[in-house]
Amino acid sequence: MAKKSSALSWIEYLAFRTFLGVIGILPRKLLLATGITLGSLIFRLLKSQRKRGMRNLEIAFPEMDNSRREEILLNSFRSFGRVLGEYAKMPNADADYLRSLVEFDFHKEESVRSKERAIVDVERAKGRGVILIGPHLGNPEIGILAYSSFEDSISFIARRMDNPLIDSYLTSMRERFGNISIGKADSVSAVLGILAEGGVVGVLPDVNSQLSQGVFVPFFGVPACTPAGVAMLALRTNAMIIPMCCVWDEGLGKYRVTYGRMVEPVRSGDRDHNITETTARFTAELEEFVRAMPDQYFWLHRRWKTRPPGEPSLY
Repeated sequence: MAKKSSALSWIEYLAFRTFLGVIGILPRKLLLATGITLGSLIFRLLKSQRKRGMRNLEIAFPEMDNSRREEILLNSFRSFGRVLGEYAKMPNADADYLRSLVEFDFHKEESVRSKERAIVDVERAKGRGVILIGPHLGNPEIGILAYSSFEDSISFIARRMDNPLIDSYLTSMRERFGNISIGKADSVSAVLGILAEGGVVGVLPDVNSQLSQGVFVPFFGVPACTPAGVAMLALRTNAMIIPMCCVWDEGLGKYRVTYGRMVEPVRSGDRDHNITETTARFTAELEEFVRAMPDQYFWLHRRWKTRPPGEPSLY
């Protein structure tokens, strides 16, 4: 992580806070429309990012024509713009505001996941922890805040920013309603303790990993080196792995938090197999989310960057 001078950190911080303050006074509908327009503009201007996104979509959807891929990518940029717009309102957001923005699927009696929710409640009452996982889809920031407002506090793993002032500000926003931010450098020992005490830990594991820290599992039918940490933590603490995402629902006019199938850590007696199979199962759940709502997925990171030994780069 690059270390910035104090003066530069303050300049960036003041510019950041000023920007949020100015656009944050706009009415929410106008703010979101502005964010979506900004996302469309960024799509047109950032050619290299657009090229990377199109390559990811080619890998994920080889059967799809380019016009549809471009439509998905444009909508992905617009979704990111909506997220930026929402973020400007977060400094003053309270629990009532979040409840007006978000609907949870498991609150519906007819929801298939409501039955699974009952199982989770029973297991949590026994003292089991939860690893809440999600993809870079929709608006994870609002999902974290809404979950802690509706349900329970979350300890989430986050990479520290190179500007300590901005990092501290964002952390303070995320830690409302009892959330706890854990830096990656301190994550293992802290998370083990939280899960052992029956707590909830949030992580977004749909990212490329180095060979030394990940295992290859299918993601859209292509081997993707995926962090092994979630499976290892679940196996060590007997935590339940619960997929969750927070996506924009145009019909509702608000965000919808929905769940995938709960994943139990695999226990076959073979540690390597257990880690790989557990990772494969929760990755398949995350893929279902993305396939259902590809227009809200963040397609810009090189998800398939690390390749099995001897395989050529996909980029």
